[in-house]
Amino acid sequence: MKKSHLLLNNIIGAVIFVSLLMVLPACKSAKLSDADDALKRGEYFDAQKIYRKIYNRLTKREDRPLRGEVAFKMGECYTKLNMFARASAAYQNAIRYQYPDSMAYLYLGKALQGEGKYAPAIEAYTTFLDYRPDNLQAKEGITGCNMAIAAKNKPKTRYVVKNAKIFNTKRADFAPMYLDKNYDQIFFTTTNEKVTGDKRSEITGMKKGDIYFSKKNERGQWQMPEPVEGELNSDADEGIISFSPDGQTMYLTKARRSETSDTSVEIYTSKRSDASWSAPQKFEITADTLSAVGHPAVSADGRWLYFTSDMPGGYGGLDIWRIAINDRVGTLENMGPQINTPGNEAFPYSRTDSLLYFSSDGHPGFGGLDLFKAKLNTTGDYWSVENMGQPMNSQGDDFGITFGPGESGYFSSNRGDAKGYDHIFSFELPDIHITISGWVLDKDEEPVPNAIIRIVGDDGSNQKEVARDDGSFKFNLDRGVKYVMKAGAPGYLNVKQEFESEDTEEDADYGIDFILAAINKPQVVENIFYDFDKATLRPESKTALDEIAQMMTENPNVTIELAAHTDRKGSDEYNVGLSERRAQSVVDYLIAAGIAADRLSPKGYGETVPKVVTKRIAREFPQFPEGTELNEEFIETLSPEDQEAADQINRRTEFQVLSLDYEMF
Repeated sequence: MKKSHLLLNNIIGAVIFVSLLMVLPACKSAKLSDADDALKRGEYFDAQKIYRKIYNRLTKREDRPLRGEVAFKMGECYTKLNMFARASAAYQNAIRYQYPDSMAYLYLGKALQGEGKYAPAIEAYTTFLDYRPDNLQAKEGITGCNMAIAAKNKPKTRYVVKNAKIFNTKRADFAPMYLDKNYDQIFFTTTNEKVTGDKRSEITGMKKGDIYFSKKNERGQWQMPEPVEGELNSDADEGIISFSPDGQTMYLTKARRSETSDTSVEIYTSKRSDASWSAPQKFEITADTLSAVGHPAVSADGRWLYFTSDMPGGYGGLDIWRIAINDRVGTLENMGPQINTPGNEAFPYSRTDSLLYFSSDGHPGFGGLDLFKAKLNTTGDYWSVENMGQPMNSQGDDFGITFGPGESGYFSSNRGDAKGYDHIFSFELPDIHITISGWVLDKDEEPVPNAIIRIVGDDGSNQKEVARDDGSFKFNLDRGVKYVMKAGAPGYLNVKQEFESEDTEEDADYGIDFILAAINKPQVVENIFYDFDKATLRPESKTALDEIAQMMTENPNVTIELAAHTDRKGSDEYNVGLSERRAQSVVDYLIAAGIAADRLSPKGYGETVPKVVTKRIAREFPQFPEGTELNEEFIETLSPEDQEAADQINRRTEFQVLSLDYEMF
């Protein structure tokens, strides 16, 4: 973002819209005073040319101190132009020639970070901290470098970023902005060879910026960009725009150029009449004529104008400010230290009153300007700032974002361009598809007819679905939400389960089944175990017993009979006594778990009620036909192996619903 970053950089450079390529006319004489004057005026490219000539002329040993000074100033010019490789080389030369300003190490760290040379950048920042241990820029620089190094071994965010080739030329194209919520017109700044006026920028040697736009055709495809109609574009630099919510007023950045003052920028407005835009009129913010103001961004409700400025009262180089559009007196305010840093914050974009996007080289980043997302907390007194990560950000400059439908839109970046020109990129955050699916079945694993499943999330969501004929169901979920799910059907007890979706940025399909107990027939409780020939419950029975307790809690008006059954071995009297003691053990456990005693009736049946083979049992033991009663007479006809299987089936604990109106009246 060579020229774009210069916009508003240290009072001047405010309308530097594009990376530098073409050379300004060389000075006739390479005098240090001429270079210093050019640097002061913000003519960085012209200044670096003169400095370079002086630097190459200083070859004697006694010239070394001056060579260090010139190298430092060259580094400053290259930094303003975002020529990071040249800047780092210049600062290294300044240090080599023992230039006495320790800031050379800080600037070297920033330049190396902009090149993506993170380890050497950390070394430079660390050296600077030896001189200034409390410097926030150096500390944040190290944090950003470490973040970038760590990111090499981590997956990128889910954003999909593509070059928006329809908008881009061989020059610089940047800072896109939708006209309105129809999202069918997009405007941006360009320095292509067809822009208005023949004069080149006094600072970059490039043609000055104009505002172009593109429309979608009836098929929803973007058409070739054209210059805006009307009196908007001129011989001066225009660009970095925003619109009122109705799309009738444009706020733009326009160059302020005077022979008697430094280059700077101001904010103007233009009115739309049909497709034509009026001549820009200055939008007064303050009486301060020395400070630059630009990068306008209208809030979504049209009340506020956010902008970038180096005016007094800020926290560093460039800060983000805002002012009320309709009643400006007394409403000017800096966005505060959570947003602004000792570095530069620019290119604001107000998506909602609590969601602000901007670019910064002061917060920890990957190099140059990074895109950041700021959220205002519910009390309205604190902004949390988050780097948008890769691939939205790169080691170059990433800035000028605008959102279209959903999590999609466009932004600018000079990534991947050997000359450092800015281009427009599209971005999209694909939806995460998180689902939960399963079946509602009875104890015999058969679909429950007309089963209803409800799911309530702690985010306030509430969904309901009727299971399909095969008992299946499916819900869409959100990330990181705790859900309570309940399934029920006529003639069955309700079942509740809790679930929490993971807060991961990837598709997921979770599975959960509901097994409903029928009211009108006994239900086998699986996995209840007793010590051999005793009524003592074994520890591995706890899960099954806790599920019964949970079922009783979820169905508070139900009373049940707890029945224990034995196999055919032993006397009838002994088996009845053993089964009664076992049933009582289950009841005692449930009472201890908080279930009222008068809702539980223990019953021991011994071997008097053999199990009848169900569909589920027949699937598990195909040697036993469905509907067969596993009585002693049948079992004795089986092989020893099948006899043991039948005895195992008969040894069971069941519950049977007795009533549905406990304490209802």
